[in-house]
Amino acid sequence: MTEILKLINSCPVFLDHYTTVAMDMWTPYINAVMKHIPKAEIVFDRFHIAKLMNQTMDEIRRALYHDEVFLNNRPVIKGIRWLLLKRNTNLNEEKDERKHLEQALQINKPLAEAYYLKEELSQLWLEPSKKDAAKFLRSWIKRAIATSIQGLCTFANTLMAHRSGILNWFDFRISTGPLEGFINKIKVLKRKAYGFRDMEYFALKIYALHEEKYAFL
Repeated sequence: MTEILKLINSCPVFLDHYTTVAMDMWTPYINAVMKHIPKAEIVFDRFHIAKLMNQTMDEIRRALYHDEVFLNNRPVIKGIRWLLLKRNTNLNEEKDERKHLEQALQINKPLAEAYYLKEELSQLWLEPSKKDAAKFLRSWIKRAIATSIQGLCTFANTLMAHRSGILNWFDFRISTGPLEGFINKIKVLKRKAYGFRDMEYFALKIYALHEEKYAFL
């Protein structure tokens, strides 16, 4: 994080050209952009939101597993972790994944409520306009809170607090994908060199790595 802020402070041209920033919903990232690029529009990355939804879904599953009073139901709930995190359209019919998932959802209503809301959330980014997306998001948050499932309510409140940045995607259509791909290239560079003693040389290698495909400025 410190190195990123140093780069921002030392590159005024970078600031002039990049007035929209994609990120996850981590507060230090938001604060850094608001401080150093106050005029920038923030877009919360849709894939990080989906990841956070999956994490929430898994926490709900674990909580419901421990709360389940029928011991015969516990192995069913425990054994569907990866099925809950999969998109419904990606379930393997040959392995009867859909059948196993439906059996678990039938024996635990809160689990079913959370799962179907998780699946529905992915439709947000398919809405035809920002106005339609805002209406969809309000409805989704309201229904999620109405379930009274603790983890789902917390997640819904997080979306409510960050809704402007979520909906900004419909204006700018950017994500952190290219950045994360570049970070992975840096990690490969470090592994190949078994580390760098000279940070200035390391920084130059990063610039050179970027210029292999893109012009940095």
